[in-house]
Amino acid sequence: MDYAQLASELGSACGPSGYEDAAREKIAEYLSPYADEIKTDAMGNIIAMRRCGKQGARCLMLCAHMDEVGFVVTGHERGYLRFACLGGVDARMLPACEMRVLTPEPLYGVVDVMPVHALTKDEQGKPLPADKLFIDVGLSQEQAEQLVPPGTPVVYGGGVQRLGAEMLCGKAMDDRSCAAIIIKLMEALKGAELDMDLCCLISTQEELGTRGAVTGAYSVSPDWAIVLDVTHAETPDAPKHRTFKSGGGAAIGVGPNFNKRLTDAIIGTAKECGLEYQLEVISGNSGTDAWPIQVSRSGVAAALVSLPLKYMHSPVETLKISDAENIIELLTKFILRAGEVL
Repeated sequence: MDYAQLASELGSACGPSGYEDAAREKIAEYLSPYADEIKTDAMGNIIAMRRCGKQGARCLMLCAHMDEVGFVVTGHERGYLRFACLGGVDARMLPACEMRVLTPEPLYGVVDVMPVHALTKDEQGKPLPADKLFIDVGLSQEQAEQLVPPGTPVVYGGGVQRLGAEMLCGKAMDDRSCAAIIIKLMEALKGAELDMDLCCLISTQEELGTRGAVTGAYSVSPDWAIVLDVTHAETPDAPKHRTFKSGGGAAIGVGPNFNKRLTDAIIGTAKECGLEYQLEVISGNSGTDAWPIQVSRSGVAAALVSLPLKYMHSPVETLKISDAENIIELLTKFILRAGEVL
């Protein structure tokens, strides 16, 4: 299975923060052939270890998060579903949005929207907060109460598909696209002799405050960690100094959240191998799992490698396939020579 197929399959699985079961099962299925041991901890994190077989070997951890932004049902109103957001969702795009309600037999739903004909000029252009919106699943009040209890998770409807010849577009590319990168990276390293143990942490609840990474990193206690996440890709309306080029390769984090020696070694690999890369300067909290991992236990030398992504936290997150393949090649070559440069 190539990268695009794998990322599409992982992205189409459902796993909002705190309800990651289906996504976890799918990721573990594809990751397990490349691990000597794989387990799920109390937070729902996947921890997969590949041992190098060398006594006293140090550990490099690769981390991506499995959860996606989503919603949770909080109540009912004449058959409509009240809901709250799981993670950072822009309420402006919710009206008329298609939803998948994760009951035992998933239900199709749509977020209610007032027709423009019924709005006053003052009301037009003013977004409603999520707690003023409802999901219509076509049920009566009695049916809704019976079939969709409070606490039922919800995700954006739809899956992942090609956008043109070179892009993938859909939900949950933040961060399943990077979980797919880790799986393809482990596949590329299968059978290779390594100088260190390699651990994969696929974390939960990143969108609610990097919660899974806190406990996962404490459990693994790695010497180094490379976190893979998404960053903002440029669009015509986005500020140039805060976005990165789709097709420009990996965006490598630079700043106090990241270990300079590890970061410089990754950049050096990109230069030596002629791989495109971009620098993402982050002056404080990166907002990724790298933030808690860096200060886990007595400290971890952390780096961040990001995949440029358009329309983050929407149902149409869009990435360029070549950027993901660039990261797979970069980190494969880095890990094969890590014992020489670290």
